[in-house]
Amino acid sequence: MEVPGLAHNITSPLSPCEGMIKDLSLDAIQLCERDGNKSQDGSISETEELPVPQNIKISNITCDSFKICWDMEPRSKERITHYFIDLNKKENKNSNKFKHKDVPTKLVAKAVPLPMTVRGHWFLSPRTEYTVAVQTASKQSDGDYAISEWSEIIEFCTADYSTVHLNQLLEKAEVIAGRMLRFSVFYRNQNQEYFDHAREKQENRMLPSVKDNSGSHGSPISGKLEGIYFSCNTEFNTGKPPQDSPYGRHRFEVKADVLFNTNTNLYFGDFYCMYTAYHYVILVLAPKGSRGDDFCKQRLPLLDRSNNSFLTCKQDEEGEGSLTFYHAQDVILEVIYTEPLDLALGTVAEISGHQLMSLSTVNAKKDPSCKTCNISVGR
Repeated sequence: MEVPGLAHNITSPLSPCEGMIKDLSLDAIQLCERDGNKSQDGSISETEELPVPQNIKISNITCDSFKICWDMEPRSKERITHYFIDLNKKENKNSNKFKHKDVPTKLVAKAVPLPMTVRGHWFLSPRTEYTVAVQTASKQSDGDYAISEWSEIIEFCTADYSTVHLNQLLEKAEVIAGRMLRFSVFYRNQNQEYFDHAREKQENRMLPSVKDNSGSHGSPISGKLEGIYFSCNTEFNTGKPPQDSPYGRHRFEVKADVLFNTNTNLYFGDFYCMYTAYHYVILVLAPKGSRGDDFCKQRLPLLDRSNNSFLTCKQDEEGEGSLTFYHAQDVILEVIYTEPLDLALGTVAEISGHQLMSLSTVNAKKDPSCKTCNISVGR
């Protein structure tokens, strides 16, 4: 994949750019736009006297920040007053040619000790490849800038959401989860061929597969966590699973305590919507000590299985100590179980309802404009 060429001049840092970013290591960073290969107003001039940044290093990468540093020759180093950082999303040759292109981001920073932190959720998105190049600049007495040549172009990729970001999503999801309804089974809908394949080719087992890219773009489980999707939502009037499904006419049902019990850890995975009024919460059920559990421990918030806003497992105080299960009423739960599951542990039957394909969440993209389920980091 080729990286687009970068120009050696930019418009004056005094051009209309109002956004300011403050960080521990910068007095100020301004966002400015690049304007072709030559300065149009003559406010910036190139000079061989200023050192060109060498050996650029990117570190401490998060979903919406990174640290940058470089080496410089000592000549004229004391004249440097500013750094110009040219940050662009890496070109994707398979992208839609008619889609509006992302505007290149020009950062103008006062010269401070390196490394310095670049932070901003309005121009950095999680799990996104970027290119970056740097110039040194010297502000003249008349307000013009002398600048060096551009450095080499460096590529890097931003990170997933951290547990800090996921906890912010968790708190927003708790606000709308609603009251808890009792349920007794987890279920999974697929077509007949899926279950035939499990019986004939997989020793009568459903096997985990890698999670698709549905939900938040920064989700640390998308494309990484292996599991099997289940549902548990019930109809308010019957207390039973709905008869319609977007995923197939055949349904596997298993008693809730087979997947969710005192030996299972429960994790919060994501909160999103798809340009509709429905909101989805992704939860992960991982048997303690399993590979899925080890994966989630490092990346996802752990929930109290008996006291949370989405899915609970409690001892029945009125019965003989058996477990009772409750799910949130006002969100659609997508539950990922991380281990293989034998079909003999449940039953497979055909449902009487319709296959509503429009409700499928496979690779569904999150609505970035929804105030209910977005947080102030890259989407």
